[in-house]
Amino acid sequence: MAGEAWLVVGLGNPGPGYAGNRHNVGQMVLDVLAHRIGARFGTHKTNSTVAEGRAVPGGPRYVLAKPNSFMNLSGGPTASLLAYYDLDVANLIVVHDELDIPFDSIKLKRGGGHGGHNGIRDIASASGSGDFTRVRVGIGRPPGRMSAADFVLRDFSGSERDVLPNLLEDAADAVELVVGSGLEAAQLRFHTAATD
Repeated sequence: MAGEAWLVVGLGNPGPGYAGNRHNVGQMVLDVLAHRIGARFGTHKTNSTVAEGRAVPGGPRYVLAKPNSFMNLSGGPTASLLAYYDLDVANLIVVHDELDIPFDSIKLKRGGGHGGHNGIRDIASASGSGDFTRVRVGIGRPPGRMSAADFVLRDFSGSERDVLPNLLEDAADAVELVVGSGLEAAQLRFHTAATD
């Protein structure tokens, strides 16, 4: 495990206007991870901002990346990152928002369909495989008749923001558990009896 590298991609849209949106929760999780490993994000030739480091000396290396593209075009930067670091999709973890999971819940899976998530769809297409690990951060369904597109581009509500720091820490824990102990161990910890 020592020296092994993992690419962790947090999905979102670029720019300060989107930073607090539900759609950007994946990038918020990466900020927590970067703080934990004592790394700062910097520009990278793959059209991403990247932070690198290790959680423990001699442990696996984390490459934390936020694509500079919009969500629906996350595939190009992700494929470029995999090529640049010479990594296979088996060592790719994508952290993203998930409408079909209640807020303040986390589910993990490897492979499968994109579930209508355009960022996941684009990464699978650009990398040539959907067989990567997804840390799916629940944001819940939009209220009333609000469209999903409008909902994901709104900031978290006041009551959600009270809980959000714990949710981000949990999602960061999930990433670290996948890297350190494997997907099944992470699923055992974070999935409730009502797994999907």
